[in-house]
Amino acid sequence: MDMMAMVSSMLAAQQGALQSNIAATLTKQNADAEKSTVLTLLGAGQSPSLANVGPGVGGNLNISA
Repeated sequence: MDMMAMVSSMLAAQQGALQSNIAATLTKQNADAEKSTVLTLLGAGQSPSLANVGPGVGGNLNISA
């Protein structure tokens, strides 16, 4: 095997490794974005909104009386 063929194959291997790393990073970012979207749609981690209920609903209840 001549020198240029060996250098070329080494550069191709490095390029393949780089592309694999980029693909893994993008896959993780896409998975994180999907997870964030699902959690947003499900409303996870948020208290329920009381914007559409009547006055007095959802407030504190005085049980000492």
